[in-house]
Amino acid sequence: MNRSPQAGLVPGVAELKSRLHRYIIEQLEDESDNLLEGPRTALVRFVAAKVGDYTRQSHFAISRYELDRLTEELVDELVGFGPLEVLLRDHSVSEILVNGPHRIFIERSGVLHHSDLRFMDDQHLLRVIQRILAPLGRRLDESSPMVDARLPDGSRINAVIPPVALDGPCLSVRKFSRDMLRSSDLLASRSLDQAILDFLRLMVSRRCNVLVSGGTGTGKTTMLNMLSQMIDPRERIVTIEDTAELQLKHDHVVRLETRPPNADGHGEVSARELVRNALRMRPDRIVLGEIRGVEVLDVLTAMNTGHDGSMSTVHANNAQDALLRLETLVGLSGIQVHDRTMRQTICSAIDVVIQLTRTSEGRRCVAEVLEVVGLRDNQYVTNTLFRLDTGIHGGFVREAVNPAGEKLRGSHPGMGLSGMYGQ
Repeated sequence: MNRSPQAGLVPGVAELKSRLHRYIIEQLEDESDNLLEGPRTALVRFVAAKVGDYTRQSHFAISRYELDRLTEELVDELVGFGPLEVLLRDHSVSEILVNGPHRIFIERSGVLHHSDLRFMDDQHLLRVIQRILAPLGRRLDESSPMVDARLPDGSRINAVIPPVALDGPCLSVRKFSRDMLRSSDLLASRSLDQAILDFLRLMVSRRCNVLVSGGTGTGKTTMLNMLSQMIDPRERIVTIEDTAELQLKHDHVVRLETRPPNADGHGEVSARELVRNALRMRPDRIVLGEIRGVEVLDVLTAMNTGHDGSMSTVHANNAQDALLRLETLVGLSGIQVHDRTMRQTICSAIDVVIQLTRTSEGRRCVAEVLEVVGLRDNQYVTNTLFRLDTGIHGGFVREAVNPAGEKLRGSHPGMGLSGMYGQ
């Protein structure tokens, strides 16, 4: 039977291990020989001796078996992923942020904490980053000082090294959640309420085109996952992501992932190319992990040409800004489009915007659900269907419906959601 890293340890050993890690790094820094680059046996002997000395000096009662286990685990951390080993195994940690060798921050339950773990120096951190990237075939050096990659378990990593990073190598790890959050989990955590959940089910069943917006770490991918679970399992879904994170349980899913260029600058496969290819794959729905570049034109075109029920995410501060963000991305594509034509295209394509937020206490929740109605005087006409009450209780408010809304809608399948749900 597999045991957790701390299984069977006497009380207090977990704390002891953390203190030992710092102590051994300090001892290694004082050593003239670089034991991390030498044979493992020499490092094991060194660590075992230091662990024994430390526990005796601390008058810590520990068995020989537990002492050997501690030694092996500490060596694994030093020559494996260093202090990241224990953090990667800890399922309560959702993100790991390394700002140079001596500052490691972790996120638990949406709140950042400073960790007392640290690396020896820049070279130790850089060796760990290279160990992470080695099996992935990714390059990181002075000529290419930034890298994005995905670990085998689905976790996303980003690394930046000098000269771009001024304070030493930096590493960000967004850990992959093995247990996909379901609607019941989001209800329990007050990310939404039953009324919003019922509306989202109605929205998906009526094949509305949905845009999930929010800042970094607000739960956009989690929301997209939950919405995807509401799709009829008989429908064919094509997903497109930079880093595969969606966990669709449907039988008829085609998963596509972008590919960066190789070391010679060739072989890149962009999101735009995948969106265009997806249109030839007879999808019932297209789910794009995030709109962040020129693929916005192809996504809007798909939503306007028979691929109703498609979904995507975008970074934006609020629901209205999400529509303006799409305009900006269209402008960055370099294709000249008249303002009214562009806005009309966006209005025709997007039915509902779900804005997410993360509160100061780390709660990720729906901030607003907005129906996109149409254009009036070249300005977006929208209905706020639900919004987060920023008061003490932080509940959700169901807003009144703008009576002008339905008059401006066309014959799109999503038409009239506000009128229907606002009765």
